[in-house]
Amino acid sequence: MKNIQISLWDENRSQILQQWQFAPPAPIQIGRQRSLSPEESPAHRIVIDRPSISRLHATIAYTSLRQCGGYWEIINHGANGTFINDIPMLQGKGSANERVLLTNGDRIQLSKTGALLTIQLDVAPVNPIEPITPVGCDHPENPANTLFCIHCGQPITVSHQIRDYQILKTLGQGGMGTTYLAWDQAKLLVLKEMNADMAEIPKAQELFAREAKILQSLHHPGIPQYDDFFVAEGRKYLAMELIHGQDLDLYVMEHGTVTLAQAIEWMIQLCEILGYIHQQQPPLIHRDVKPANLLVRTIDQRIFLLDFGAVKEIGTLGGTKIGAPDYMAPEQNSGQPCTQSDLYAIGPTLIFLLTGRNPADFLELQPDGYRFNVSAVPIITPELQALIDKVTQRRSIDRYLTAADLAQALRKLKVES
Repeated sequence: MKNIQISLWDENRSQILQQWQFAPPAPIQIGRQRSLSPEESPAHRIVIDRPSISRLHATIAYTSLRQCGGYWEIINHGANGTFINDIPMLQGKGSANERVLLTNGDRIQLSKTGALLTIQLDVAPVNPIEPITPVGCDHPENPANTLFCIHCGQPITVSHQIRDYQILKTLGQGGMGTTYLAWDQAKLLVLKEMNADMAEIPKAQELFAREAKILQSLHHPGIPQYDDFFVAEGRKYLAMELIHGQDLDLYVMEHGTVTLAQAIEWMIQLCEILGYIHQQQPPLIHRDVKPANLLVRTIDQRIFLLDFGAVKEIGTLGGTKIGAPDYMAPEQNSGQPCTQSDLYAIGPTLIFLLTGRNPADFLELQPDGYRFNVSAVPIITPELQALIDKVTQRRSIDRYLTAADLAQALRKLKVES
């Protein structure tokens, strides 16, 4: 078991104001005092009474694994957001709040201007707020937020090095791993590191290695290109092409809803990518199509499909439930996905892009079960409602049978709009 120590820092990040220590398995509630559940033990609360912090802002929970201990993860509830190492967590996107695996030294910011907490897991205390000493070059007068020196071209700040890759900054964190922006003396890359806790789980190792194998075999302009897969100091790493852009989840959060024509164009591009992977031998099912895994490239607004960690080959054994619940087809929810399962996700993705709301908000109980009803949304035409109805039919046989069929229907809507 891993005990956890949580430290609250002052506004200048120069000294610790308060510390708490917890042992598994009790969940830890963080928020203003009046919001915390009365049935929850006071010993498992962190109370920070500040205006920017929600009444129940976050929960830190421990998951026990039979063969290899367990891990801590944080779940965001705060309306003003929670940031892990300056990376925003999501709230209310999908059926559950985003969960992020916690690792030693993580910084938790409760809202952009709220309290700063740091995490220590069963190790000697460290100060994670201490700035990284710049390496690579020491030329003065480089512009703020510049990665490379304008005088010598070397990286200005390198946090650490993994094999030949210089790590410039953290791009994101999830339950499976951490992604970094890396430089290998030739180009910028995304380097995905498998978390230590996940490395002890055979299924997690299988999924991580499968993602590398799948990416190495795929060559499509809408899929980041594989670069390398290796093991260093007992951890697995996957290096892949860097795409400059923003995932659609964050895009809508920052820019608002998109136009009908843009949403349709992006879904046509997605159909082309899905059609490519569905036509592989054997066919591949992505199983995790959702806005957070769709990146729009800044330079040309082209869509890329990300995160192939859940990919499944048709013909292999089923039974594992993987995917985002609010974008998941019924048969996928029961562990029996097919290629039409990926197409199903385009329906709720369209709803999210056009409304900025959780697709689950539009679920309505109908004679054949829960279905999406967006008839009251002005931007969604009756023709688009019909397309969403068809692509999200409960039986896969009643949906569009191929990505090409769905793309054709989307093109017809695009012309009409």
